Amino acid sequence: MASTPNFVSRLLRPFTTSTSMSLNSPTGAAQSLPENAQKCTVAAGCFWGVEHLFRKNFGGKGLLDARVGYIGGDTNNPSYRAVCSGRTGHAESLQISYDPTLVTYKTLLSFFYQMHDPTTKNRQGMDTGTQYRSAIFYHNDEQKKEAEEITKKVQEQWWKQGTVTTEVLPAGQWWDAEAYHQLYLDKNPGGYECPAHYVRKFPDLQ
Repeated sequence: MASTPNFVSRLLRPFTTSTSMSLNSPTGAAQSLPENAQKCTVAAGCFWGVEHLFRKNFGGKGLLDARVGYIGGDTNNPSYRAVCSGRTGHAESLQISYDPTLVTYKTLLSFFYQMHDPTTKNRQGMDTGTQYRSAIFYHNDEQKKEAEEITKKVQEQWWKQGTVTTEVLPAGQWWDAEAYHQLYLDKNPGGYECPAHYVRKFPDLQ
């Protein structure tokens, strides 16, 4: 865990009075989503800022729902405190439900590579640890192929000064984060935001 003031500021509020709020909801809001809805699951550091930027840029433009949570680990029903320890193997992540007729998977992944630094392994800004790693969790073979192709292109065209460390992995069990993490920056304006989370200006991928 990071020992910098910025990281400590994330922990000044209580974790929660109960770990039972971290619920596995494989369907959840998807029950009310259109039949053609698809999922995009990514990790790019502190999930508050990731959710905030995706909602800001794609709300009303194909984004149907977005949930922060945990994926990629080997512990059932992990709590935020456990994930922050780095011992569960989970990454702080965002799972988006989107309408592919309004926004493409390629567009979402391109934005993912614009809004964080994929060259800092297990770190974004002041936040360090495997829970802050950069990753794309694909839901089918088509997503896997597209994620690998886009990752190769952004390495060659956008992030030439470093090595892209983003993992491309199959999406396993998803666990919703505790309720107070959802829409955190909307509920807490001026709350902690990772300095690595901002939209960079890159030319279109070729």
